[in-house]
Amino acid sequence: MARARARRRDARARMPLSAHLSEFRNRLILAVIGVAIGAVAGWFFYTPVFEALQEPVLAVAVRDDAMVAVNFAGIATALDIRIKVSLFLGVIVSAPWWLYQLWAFVAPGLKAGEKRYTFGFLGAAIPLFFAGVALAWWVYPRAVEILIGFTPESAANWLEAQMFVSFATRLVLVFGIAFVFPVVMVALTWARVVRARTWLKGWRWAVLLIFVAAAVLTPTPDVVTMLFMAVPMCALYFAAVGIGLWRERARAKKEARALAS
Repeated sequence: MARARARRRDARARMPLSAHLSEFRNRLILAVIGVAIGAVAGWFFYTPVFEALQEPVLAVAVRDDAMVAVNFAGIATALDIRIKVSLFLGVIVSAPWWLYQLWAFVAPGLKAGEKRYTFGFLGAAIPLFFAGVALAWWVYPRAVEILIGFTPESAANWLEAQMFVSFATRLVLVFGIAFVFPVVMVALTWARVVRARTWLKGWRWAVLLIFVAAAVLTPTPDVVTMLFMAVPMCALYFAAVGIGLWRERARAKKEARALAS
């Protein structure tokens, strides 16, 4: 039985590149369809979401009696912004669906006894994604307030709508995706694509990259905001390594017992 399982794994490993690309294309198409359906729903929630994005700007304008506002410069800008916000909402609300597609691509050919791992992956990835989104939503008004604060008192700050919305939506999505990456690490280790010891050996580079990414993705000059992103990501990274090491040891013991019998 152990040899049969090994042969099945070897068969999956010998899949031609065209088959992998075809699987990736199919999963990508399904993920895009899910985002598109979510975007249709997001179209109807555009107004409250845009008002929430604009709220920190209006709060600074009222508090400091400053000339600060979001500026729609072109005739089609309002429509373009509505489409962007709708797509942003589509990515958020369809997260469970495209996260499942990611898992299905990383870990194909699951046996009946292994299908429970799908629930484990989604049970960890979905809450972590929304935790990252929530943290970014907490950081966002602080970032807006600090960045607008650099405007001289005698000057006006008309925020170009395209850049303003891109800044807000990218910040939120990057936080969410960053928090999911450790779960992807575990999935790659589970699928025997990357060994846990490989992740462990690269921990110094990983910590460095996490702090650099946190410094870039949290556009505020205070260290506290950067740490709010970097520290949880480092903790999640080492947790993912620990889970991977545990899984590999348990698998090695199981295979040794199977060969011995």
